This record gives sequence, structure tokens and C-alpha cells, in this order.
Amino acid sequence: MTTFHVITLFPESLESYLGASIVKRAVEDGKIAVRTYNPRDFVVAKKKGKPTYTERRVDDRPYGGGPGMVIEALPVMKAIDKAIKKSKVKSQNYKSKLKIIFFSPSGRQFTNKLADSFKKYTDIVLVCGRYEGIDARIKKAFPMVDVSVGPYTLTGGELPAMILIDAVTRRIPGVLGHDSSVEERRVAGRDVYTRPEVVEFKGNKYRVPKILLSGHHAKMDEWKLKGKK
Repeated sequence: MTTFHVITLFPESLESYLGASIVKRAVEDGKIAVRTYNPRDFVVAKKKGKPTYTERRVDDRPYGGGPGMVIEALPVMKAIDKAIKKSKVKSQNYKSKLKIIFFSPSGRQFTNKLADSFKKYTDIVLVCGRYEGIDARIKKAFPMVDVSVGPYTLTGGELPAMILIDAVTRRIPGVLGHDSSVEERRVAGRDVYTRPEVVEFKGNKYRVPKILLSGHHAKMDEWKLKGKK
């Protein structure tokens, strides 16, 4: 089983996606597990009793000036440490079985190949940034790889985390039922069709290409490959 440990200030933002479709079934079938860790829960209370929202703040102004706020180092460090302790990796030499990922627009581009490489880990820690980023000392305390899900900037790392969880999960044996269901491992065309053979809409008839009705698999594969170019 692969366990995703998500370090996020907004764990509730993951619930709807993780509770639906293939990812939900993977959790129910014991193929994956998803745990969340809120850095706010690791803020040291300055007085007795339940800390207020203000006391649970984890962001502060950056040294050297500049706009925006930066997530403080210590709460995130403690959250990552808690995730490692909760992992199936029981030794300090956890690099071969546990991967720590930080989402950054300047990081390594996330691809199918990278997703395949991540599925070998038993535990994957996903650090979701917010605001102007996280204190750089966090990366000095823990070895991690910067990953970007696209050439654009998002408000936080929660959406990238869900993208990575989805992409890696569907590559885990047994999640999709059959390995050939992973599109990039089979001949798949850009355009796909289903029943009925003819769809009538506003006086027009839209037909399935004849080649797909021929039963000639070699020619159908050739047609699909041409459609992908």
C-alpha cells in the first residue's frame, strides 16, 4: 500500500476529490491511504488552553522585505517529522522508500514518467505551500524534490497534490482493474466513440467512423495512431 502524507493548511480542500471515483475505491480497497497534517496543529501555544486562530498562525513577513507572507519553518518541519514517524519506514535511512515533494512553479515538470517513478515508494510526503512560499530552511532539514504540475502559478499546493495522488494511484497495480486501462500504455486515439452508431441532433447525423466498425484491429490501431499526431 502507498500512503500519501499531505502537509497542508487546508486539509478540507482535499476531501471532495479524495472521496470520489477511482481514488475513493483505491482507499477502500487498501491500495492507498491519504493522511493530512496541518502545520497549525504544531504551533506551540503561548499560554494554557486551546490556542486562538491568531495564535495558530504559521505565516510571517519575509526577511529582506518583499510582498506577501511566508510560511514559517518550525510548524512545517514538525508536520513533516510527524508524517515520517507515521510512515511504514522505521529507520533513519528512509530515502529509498519515502519521498518528500514540494510543489513549486520552478520545479521539475510532472509527467507520466515521473508518476511511474513515484509509485515505487511506500510513503510520499506532499508539502503544499501557500502565500509567497515556505521558509527555505525546511528544505535544508529534509531532502525533497521540487515538482511543478504546469507552467503556471496556483494559490497553493493542494491542487497539485491531488493531481499527483491521482496520477500515481492509477498506476498502482490493481487500482484500474487492468494495466491496459492506463491510456499511455496502449494504443489510444485522440477521438473515441460509443453507442449508438448514429447520433441525430438538430437535423444532423453524426456517425462513428467506419474503420472502428470493421473489426480489423491492425487498421483500427493505425487509425488511432494517426489521430494522435
